[in-house]
Amino acid sequence: MSEVEFCSSSIDTAEKVPRQFSESDLLPISRLADIEFCERRAALHLIEMAWEDNVHTAGGTIMHDRAHGDEALEKRGVTVILRGLLLRSLRYGLAGKADVVELHRTDDSDVSGAFIHGHQGRWRVYPVEYKPGRLQQQMSFQIQLCAQALCLEEMMGCVVPEGAIYYGKPHRRLAIVFDETLRAKTREAARRLHELVASGKTPQARYEKKCDSCSLLEVCMPKVSGARRSVQRYVADALAWHCDESRK
Repeated sequence: MSEVEFCSSSIDTAEKVPRQFSESDLLPISRLADIEFCERRAALHLIEMAWEDNVHTAGGTIMHDRAHGDEALEKRGVTVILRGLLLRSLRYGLAGKADVVELHRTDDSDVSGAFIHGHQGRWRVYPVEYKPGRLQQQMSFQIQLCAQALCLEEMMGCVVPEGAIYYGKPHRRLAIVFDETLRAKTREAARRLHELVASGKTPQARYEKKCDSCSLLEVCMPKVSGARRSVQRYVADALAWHCDESRK
């Protein structure tokens, strides 16, 4: 990104961010959506390296490719649009790539804005995540977007109060406010993700209705795994009952 360089050191209110993770510890931001949707799915992706496409993941890939486009930087009047911006947070141990980050020229008195080398004034930072399908309130997507905001705040020494999820089906944006409730859920999701990977254990399957839309359904086989556990539990209980009866 040769034309736009961020200058966090020039912001007096920039937070002194503690570095809790090294570069080798960083986990993909996209997996936060996984762990909010299903911890087993996150483990299958990160621990067992399992991946299968379905109509939802294929549509998402197409959307991301279109969002990134050929130009990494675009200027529209007083707005600068960055595509495929690499993100990271050494505080939360996350890394990834933003579909779109918009920089909107803001008032010089807006101390939450970021300074950019070679550009006057302050700029409000606005991340946009692209998703296929219809507009919906889905917490896993909101957590993924909020994680991008946390990375941007750490990298740029600014405040990112809001972003948006763009849905391909209606071609509409859903504005997301990064309030403390959403930020807390995002931090907790990051903590759970690192804890899961550190354990090296994939949680057992448990079938729910949402499993039908998961791309890893055939790999996970939650109905079969769940049934197997039920049979094992039944056999164990039967043996325990038989042993108790034998002692009488």
